[in-house]
Amino acid sequence: MTKKNKISGSQILLETLIAEGVDTLFGYPGGQIMPVYDKMYEYGDKLRHVLVRHEQGAIHAAQGYARAKGFPGTVIVTSGPGATNVITGVADAMVDSTPVVVIAGQVNTSLLGTDAFQETDLMGLTNPITKWSYQIRRPEDIVWAVSRAYYIASTGRPGPVVLDLTKDAQVGLAEFQYEKCEFIRSYQPKFNADEAKLRQAAKMIDQSKRPFVLCGQGVILSGAEKELAAFLEKGCIPVGSTLLGLSAVASDNPHYKGMLGMHGNIAANIMSQEADVILAVGMRFDDRVTGNLSNYCRDARIIHVDIDPSELGKNVPIDLGVHGDAKQVLARLTELISRQDRTEWLQRDVRFNQVEQEKVIIPETCPNCGKINPGEVVAMVAEVSGNDAIILTDVGQNQMIGARYSRFKNSRSFISSGGLGTMGFGIPATIGAKIGAPERKVCLFVGDGGFQMTLQELGTIMQEQVGVKIVLLNNNWLGNVRQWQELFFGERYSQTRMINPDFEKIAEAYGIEHVLVEEREQLRPAVEKMLADDKPFILDVHINEENMVFPMVPPGKSVSEIMLNNEEWFE
Repeated sequence: MTKKNKISGSQILLETLIAEGVDTLFGYPGGQIMPVYDKMYEYGDKLRHVLVRHEQGAIHAAQGYARAKGFPGTVIVTSGPGATNVITGVADAMVDSTPVVVIAGQVNTSLLGTDAFQETDLMGLTNPITKWSYQIRRPEDIVWAVSRAYYIASTGRPGPVVLDLTKDAQVGLAEFQYEKCEFIRSYQPKFNADEAKLRQAAKMIDQSKRPFVLCGQGVILSGAEKELAAFLEKGCIPVGSTLLGLSAVASDNPHYKGMLGMHGNIAANIMSQEADVILAVGMRFDDRVTGNLSNYCRDARIIHVDIDPSELGKNVPIDLGVHGDAKQVLARLTELISRQDRTEWLQRDVRFNQVEQEKVIIPETCPNCGKINPGEVVAMVAEVSGNDAIILTDVGQNQMIGARYSRFKNSRSFISSGGLGTMGFGIPATIGAKIGAPERKVCLFVGDGGFQMTLQELGTIMQEQVGVKIVLLNNNWLGNVRQWQELFFGERYSQTRMINPDFEKIAEAYGIEHVLVEEREQLRPAVEKMLADDKPFILDVHINEENMVFPMVPPGKSVSEIMLNNEEWFE
């Protein structure tokens, strides 16, 4: 083995990142990470660095990148406030199973524990919200730790990893020899599902008259979209999707019944309640999906498939837990189940889809419905884009409307903050998604509240010229909180009314094209203009201020107890 000259830890870090396949870094420089940034000066042709305007922007951009590309996003920041500013995104990535690696600078080893300038106990802060956190104190340990970080972040149930890199490790010298991590004795991400349990599951499905599949993001993360489609076709089985599972099944697939949960589609919710067997794949039975647990799927036997054994039976009692990868499990189940004709059950949703509230209000059906309904906007973007854009949302009414009325042809086409519900996620995540999938149209639906939480990242868009499309659903309210205040808090609108700035002037200041839409006839031309090229664009749509997202399953209710509007319930 040829002995190599010693190089700095900073250079070892960058060489290891390149060897791991990293092509983009989202970051912000500072004192304790400066040696790495200094060495980065020599790597401009090998590593793209995206200079965000706030470290929260870096972590959310890395999340968007990872979700769109299917490869871990990478964040690089300094110590202290630089590191703590990414923690919200780390927690978000953990609950949404998003692979990201955060590399944070840290004070010299000799200063650890002394409350040195910008020292923070990053390990103590992040251990509960990461798959792995590790402090690197020697340059000799960088290759080992970084390779291990990407292996852990991207395998099994994906998630965030944090590396705390002391300054002396950055400037110290060591020999560089890359060795890829492919095995950790205490960590077993690959698991072959038990054959006996697979056969038991297949038997339960074959004996079922009304099986229903709950599709979660695990289907996307495992690349099991084709296997799921083949399973549904052979068994003649309907499927509903969680929020983060959207786009795993094409919207026009006849087996697809819509989104599950609080603001889900009527068919998906009711059919899950009427099923006699539930096959839940790569989802965690979140409370927004199940509603009141005491009335959830009481007549169904539940089969739960997940790569993470801790999820099996955690929230909902199950009849059979299958620990395994969705791709492998679905492929084997498709082999084991018999081909059946369940056409009558498959078409059970026809009457649900005839409920008027399931449709987007459009001029043809509601010529005098006043101000623009946000569902119109989302549906228009879907139509003009040919259902082929990557759709991102922020959090709130824009999120539910974006999820309900977008249409998808391809997988990895819906990105949102699901489990943590992080307002401000949208703009930076959209930047990362576009960088991760530059060949695709990338469109964000965001409310005026979430927009203003991270609008400083318009500076990143300006500097990087990232061709993102931002649809601002502008109603001068924190809309989702306002909806709950109207429905459940006696119309006491406490601190939800917003006085907004002139967004056109803000867009102009950042050199981003802006179009204001206030009338319905302006909408289609504006959307067509927005999607006509690959330049940054803000479409500012003034929507009905009193809009509510319906149907809705109120908190504490069963998912079959569905409000159609303020007064009517689905029967």
